[in-house]
Formats: sequence, structure tokens, C-alpha cells
Amino acid sequence: MENRIDHLAIIMDGNGRWAKGRGMPRLGGHEAGTRAARKIVEASKDRGISYLTLYAFSSENWRRPKEEVEGLFRILESFIDREIDRLMEGGVHLNVIGDLSKFPDVLREKILSTIEKSAVNSGIYLNIALNYGGRDEILRGVRRFLESGASLAGLSEESFSSCLDTSHMPDPDLLIRTGGEWRISNFLLWQLAYAEIYFTDILWPDFDEKALDDAISWFATRQRRFGMTPEQIEGKDTP
Repeated sequence: MENRIDHLAIIMDGNGRWAKGRGMPRLGGHEAGTRAARKIVEASKDRGISYLTLYAFSSENWRRPKEEVEGLFRILESFIDREIDRLMEGGVHLNVIGDLSKFPDVLREKILSTIEKSAVNSGIYLNIALNYGGRDEILRGVRRFLESGASLAGLSEESFSSCLDTSHMPDPDLLIRTGGEWRISNFLLWQLAYAEIYFTDILWPDFDEKALDDAISWFATRQRRFGMTPEQIEGKDTP
């Protein structure tokens, strides 16, 4: 059976090293990263991917220098201002996973307004992970479950999944991490249980349509078992 990518998740790593290699400030790399993100959103839509989740700002990124964090917020605000018309024209439905409560009021309101405005779109579903951490999401999911008044006897994978930030979407089929690191960095810990994981040395600002196609081609070669034997997958059960 042909592998289909319904949900693609990407850890966009390498902006700072890309900038350093060009004698630029780190924020220059982050700005270049937004251009790469725009290309990959369009390319994903063209390749029939329904959901795209981009890891933009982790709950651990607050540990970075204050100037860099504030610069990231300015870049994000500028990205929204610059891209909102393009998102609407392209039918992109924007969503955010993570905890926005710590973001500056102006930026938070701009994000929420953009989400509301794009809710009428029925094209690719673009999730931006902001102030997101997998462990934090699981803890928030536990709180939601308990606050719902549901009985622990009714706790199941399905009922708990409905309490997570990604309750309205399928789990990722493929995770791509750029930048040469081999870890998932507290990203979608629950949802990645059966995802295929593709690591590449390409720094995020250089990740383009060809690099995406290479990852998709690799994914097509994988045999996704979901706990079954190869014989079961092929319909050739052995006694």
C-alpha cells in the first residue's frame, strides 16, 4: 500500500548556524527561516499534504538571550503582517498549538485575529507551534481531562488525545528535522508514536522544494507496521 502523508511535522533547526556561517546576526537566520517556511507551506499544499505543523518557538526557547527572543517576536509579527493576504489567497487555515499566555499582548491578539480570519479557509491546515513543549502539552491535557469531570474509568488513548492541542487533526505521518541534530526536542511526544522520522543535515533556511521531495521519496520506501508483522502488512499471515 502506498504511503500517504496526511500530516507532516517539521522541526526547523539551523537558523543560527546558517547566519553564523554567513557572518550575519542570528536574527538574520531566523528571518531567512521565515522565507523557507513560506516556500514549504506552498510546496506542501501542492503535494497534497493536508496538515503541516512547524516547530517555531519551544517552551525552552525562553532561555535564549532576551534580545533574540524579542527579535523573534518582531519577526513573527512582521511575518503575519506580510503573509496574511497570501495565506488567505492560498486558502491556508492557520492554527497555533502551545501556550500563548506568555506572549506580548499585541502579538498574541494579532495571532488570534489571524487564526479567526483564516478559519473560513479550507486548504492546507498550517499549525505553528509557539511556546510549545510536548511535556507541557501532556500536562495541560491531563488538566483538561480532569477539569472536564470525566471519570478515570473512561480514560483511554482516544479520550486523552481529545484533550491535547492536536485533538482536531491526525497524528503526523512524517517528522522532518533539519540542521543535522538527531533528536525530537520535546516536540509532539504523544503524537509521534508511529511517525517516520527523517533527519537531514540541511540547515532550515536552505531547505527547499527539492529537499522536501527527497524526504517524501524516503518516506515512500518505509514499511509502516503499526505493531504488525511484515506478513500482516502484506496480507500474508503465517500460522
